[in-house]
Amino acid sequence: ALTRDVSEAIVHCELTHHERVPIDVSRARTQHLAYEDVLRAVGCTLERVPAALELPDAVFIEDTALVFDEIAVMTHPGAESRRSELPPVEHALASRRTLARIDPPGTLDGGDVLVVDRHVFVGRSSRTNDIGIEQLRTILSPLGYTVDAVPVLDCLHLKSAVTAIGGQTLLINRAWTRAAAFRAYDLVDVHPFEPAAANALRIGDQLIYPAEFPRTAERLDRRGIKLHSVPASELAKAEGGVTCCSLIVW
Repeated sequence: ALTRDVSEAIVHCELTHHERVPIDVSRARTQHLAYEDVLRAVGCTLERVPAALELPDAVFIEDTALVFDEIAVMTHPGAESRRSELPPVEHALASRRTLARIDPPGTLDGGDVLVVDRHVFVGRSSRTNDIGIEQLRTILSPLGYTVDAVPVLDCLHLKSAVTAIGGQTLLINRAWTRAAAFRAYDLVDVHPFEPAAANALRIGDQLIYPAEFPRTAERLDRRGIKLHSVPASELAKAEGGVTCCSLIVW
């Protein structure tokens, strides 16, 4: 698992759907350390990419790259302020994968990409455009992946609205994407009082999940899913989730 430290500048993070509220940087770092501890607990070896203390959103390392069995794809983030985050991540991945990249005018954030087996869903959002989606399709199709665009509604990224929690099971907020795109899968709905609860990080048969959504966690527990709860309230103020804060490389 590749991770990156929380920047002091996170108080100036990019925001699209949230109003700006104070972020306790010290608490955010404590919560991020707890998240890293859980990554270790589920079997990951942790590698921290060098900190980027001048870049507010660098902790959300998932947006900078996509990692597949055969290749890694360096993204071209939709927010211009985030494009300087890429070089250290590229360096960390270069020894592990052949690299491809999304080129301008294409834009693509890693948080908009949901991979389920050989099927890749890409959110068409304020951060990811059709040109970027088509570039990703051109990269992945020869490797046997299908790539489908899915609308993102009223949230930042596709994985704010839907994530994989099992082989053929997805956790979803139907109000934030088009559920019909996922009709081939078993869908678990977030609790109606927890609209932001669809973001979960699956590692093997275990799930890293924000502590702030107990009602949805209860639904997952009833399905026999092994949950590892982590506090994530401070980075959520920056529109971050548990998938955002790591790049999983196997």
